[in-house]
Amino acid sequence: MNNQQPVTIVMIEDDEGHARLIEKNIRRAGISNYIRHFTDGTSALDYLYNGVDGPTHNGPALILLDLNLPDMSGTDILAKIKGEGALKRTPVVVLTTTDDKIEIQRCYDLGCNVYITKPVNYESFADAIRQLGLFLSVIQVPDFPEA
Repeated sequence: MNNQQPVTIVMIEDDEGHARLIEKNIRRAGISNYIRHFTDGTSALDYLYNGVDGPTHNGPALILLDLNLPDMSGTDILAKIKGEGALKRTPVVVLTTTDDKIEIQRCYDLGCNVYITKPVNYESFADAIRQLGLFLSVIQVPDFPEA
């Protein structure tokens, strides 16, 4: 019996240009998972925690998170996702324009899985996407094998 579900990619990115580029690169890397795009943290968190088709109710997700959002800091979102509750094990990939070492370390301390600096060059993004592919295959495996 196979109860694996395809992983939804949740992209939280307020810059439409970056969002299109990221999506293009994901598709170019051969990943066809559904991408749900949000341009602010409030609506993204609402979907993640309360959406009927969101990951707390409807199976695994992978989050692509921009740190510079119009309404809240991406690090706050990261801290919330990784801090407690149903989404704690959801892989989070941080995409941001800052290559500040302290900020990068803070994201890893909070639990981000991969950190990518924008503008994303295709090679580093392709490497990250390959890692995502690993996450996507790993998080499709159910927590408990059926007896």
